[in-house]
Amino acid sequence: MSEFPLERAAREAAPRVLAALVRRGQAFAEAEDALQEALLAAAAEWPAAGAPTNPAGWLYRVALRRLADLRASEDARRAREAEVGAARAGPPEAPLHDGGDDDTLELLFLCCHRALTPPSAIALTLRAVGGLTTAEIASAFLVPEATMAQRISRAKAAIVASGARFGEPDEGQRAARLDDVLRVLYLVFNEGHAASHGAQLVRVELSREALRLTRALVRAAPESAEAAGLLALMLLTDARRPARIGPAGELIPLDQQERTRWDRAALLEGRARLDAPLARGTIREYPIQAAIAAVHADAAHAADTDWARILALYELLERVRPDASVALNRAIAHAMVHGPEAGLAALDALAREEPLATSPRLAAARAHLLLRAGRRAEARALFLATAEFAPTEPERAYLRAQAARLGSER
Repeated sequence: MSEFPLERAAREAAPRVLAALVRRGQAFAEAEDALQEALLAAAAEWPAAGAPTNPAGWLYRVALRRLADLRASEDARRAREAEVGAARAGPPEAPLHDGGDDDTLELLFLCCHRALTPPSAIALTLRAVGGLTTAEIASAFLVPEATMAQRISRAKAAIVASGARFGEPDEGQRAARLDDVLRVLYLVFNEGHAASHGAQLVRVELSREALRLTRALVRAAPESAEAAGLLALMLLTDARRPARIGPAGELIPLDQQERTRWDRAALLEGRARLDAPLARGTIREYPIQAAIAAVHADAAHAADTDWARILALYELLERVRPDASVALNRAIAHAMVHGPEAGLAALDALAREEPLATSPRLAAARAHLLLRAGRRAEARALFLATAEFAPTEPERAYLRAQAARLGSER
């Protein structure tokens, strides 16, 4: 399925346009608002007129004019309509600075400014650089959308109040903000690999953008074992994508995937990227997660998976970064090593804690373990119940199909 031109512009051009506006000295919040106005104008204009040959230049010009209109206190709607028409006539009046990866990385580090708390920095960067909606970011943080909207608004205000200027951070600033930048890239990749909502299971453009930016970050910080580990994790995970989705867009779980369809080049590069942090004995989050992905990659068949090693790695990861998602994955690995009833007991313990108490992923894992334990009626009922609140349509369809299969076998 071809990607709509506006989506390409929002994903690929918008961060560059925002960086160019901020580089010109525009206030961050005003620049971001003007870019959103330009994207709205594109949404109204492009479906009928077609995407311009230079989407970034088109967005840049309309955003600049929008800023000028605001400053002159002219009627916003009349000015926007006039400038959208003018934008169709030719290239932007001023050339769009194209710093490539450097511009976007500088924007990443600006969004992770020390004036912001880490959660606010991550949220703002997901919005400004990753292109995620407020709803998607709220889902990633497990908070209400209104709460996330306020957080992003306060973050933009804090950037303005800090007097931060666009430009490459010095070594001290880069080191201080690196963890948050890595977290942003990790969340953007995850949203692409497993969408938090919608009709599609994956959002390939998000995964690709996260991979591109992480490669650029590794080039900029070759000494960072965490950056190398994150790139390895992304490569080893994304390698499974061709076998993870069926011809109709349906979900194919890991144990049923045709592993010969995994991207061999990505697997080889992922393992190679993991060598450096492992050689250094790095006990950090992303290298550990990459090592888990490598264990899956090493198994020619699902039955060959070294679950004991995976469990040990998850136990180590839980000590390094206590997290609800890590705890759930550790419980699943525990079930694969010690049996479904032991896994169900582990899930029951997690279900008493927030935010896993209402997690559809925990409920789906429980349904699978009930099936493995031979408790088919309970599994079928839970598959059906979980399908009602699974985040994406392919996941809902998969859970309903599992329930239907159990019903037909009775």
